Amino acid sequence: MTYLDRLRPRKGLRVLVTAGASGIGAAIAAAFLEAGAKLAICDVDAAALERFKAEHPDAQCLVADVSDPEAVDRLFDGVEHAFGGLDVLVNNAGIAGPTGPIETLSTDDIRRTIEIDLVGQLLVTRRAAALLKRSDDAAIINISSVAGRFGYAMRSPYSASKWGIVGLTATLAKEMGPDGVRVNAILPGVVRGARMDKVISARAEASGRTVAAVEEDYLSSISLRRMVDPDDVALTALFLSSPAGANISGQSIGVCGNVEYL
Repeated sequence: MTYLDRLRPRKGLRVLVTAGASGIGAAIAAAFLEAGAKLAICDVDAAALERFKAEHPDAQCLVADVSDPEAVDRLFDGVEHAFGGLDVLVNNAGIAGPTGPIETLSTDDIRRTIEIDLVGQLLVTRRAAALLKRSDDAAIINISSVAGRFGYAMRSPYSASKWGIVGLTATLAKEMGPDGVRVNAILPGVVRGARMDKVISARAEASGRTVAAVEEDYLSSISLRRMVDPDDVALTALFLSSPAGANISGQSIGVCGNVEYL
């Protein structure tokens, strides 16, 4: 195997990407398909799943809310039926949550953000664990955020969840490493796309500033002074699933252009 060969995941990997129908998840899912994986994605957005399926007919597309234990059970019933096992889990599902000072946030918004962003990863991984331990090429990739490295004013439920994912990653790497499962987190920064546009707009509204001013603030906090693309995150996921990543575990890897502060 050449050095370049080691940078590619092996063909035929059985991969599940949560919230894989749009945004970062869709980029990761498409990248694994291009690499020759057997792919399943889930999402709460049935219309987005239909669009993804139309573009990628070989993918298994399943509706599931990762914060619902029964939905997660149904998801894994479908994955096991389709693939008979699992090699790579990408825990991507998450929401932005509310923007505002802590005293203004509703209990429902706080709980919903943590249930999807953090509890969802626990529920999905709980079901995936036995399948991954039977694999000879097992990897978990948890999508966190640079908000899991810095405090993030006016985004407390989101930041708390993303910090939790970093801790979960370190814990699972220790727990599952003896069974050959490597576990890492990717911490995207300011990712270009519709979701970031909404985040910037919400922050502008909450702070009484213009969208342009808030966007400039985000860019000025990045050493490279540019946003990253979903494909940058997808390529990192491929690397972590490749032979080149065979001895990388327990790491939280920023894909952010070096965000200096939030």
